[in-house]
Amino acid sequence: MFKIGIIGPGESLCSTDLYRFGEVLGKKLGLLEQVVVCGGKGGFMEAVCKGVKSSPATFAGQTIGILPEDTSAFANSYIDVAIPTGVGVARNIIIINTADIIIGAGGGAGTLSELAFAWQKGKTVLCITGFGGWTEKLAGKEIDTRNKNLLIEVRTPEEIVEQTEIFRYKTH
Repeated sequence: MFKIGIIGPGESLCSTDLYRFGEVLGKKLGLLEQVVVCGGKGGFMEAVCKGVKSSPATFAGQTIGILPEDTSAFANSYIDVAIPTGVGVARNIIIINTADIIIGAGGGAGTLSELAFAWQKGKTVLCITGFGGWTEKLAGKEIDTRNKNLLIEVRTPEEIVEQTEIFRYKTH
């Protein structure tokens, strides 16, 4: 099954506008009948999962949360499958390794680490602009000379869905 990774700010750094955007995006991603994998916490991750679970095409097991804690109790209420790792922020590499493509928005240091891991692993990241953070700062840029064209600037949920589908059909 094709897996879409979601990275972005947790509850403390996620604006109301970004949360609403995440809900709309999630509802559209839910229609693709793909699995969404994220850090399983609040903020942008929760918003996207909430949108996915509100989609008429949602299914059991569609939202997966890779948690930093060692118990599932910390997962947001829209996570179908919680995977407690107990490894703290090191779980970021697990999210990146699990995803086929990544969608990122806003973000602080945690999102920056995920962007760096994605770059090092050669994974495409659809970087949502308009909400600030590291995702916007790095959209369309190259972190170093090892890779090219991995951090793709996107603006709307429709553009994200289109780019996700193009990537999926090219690679699978």
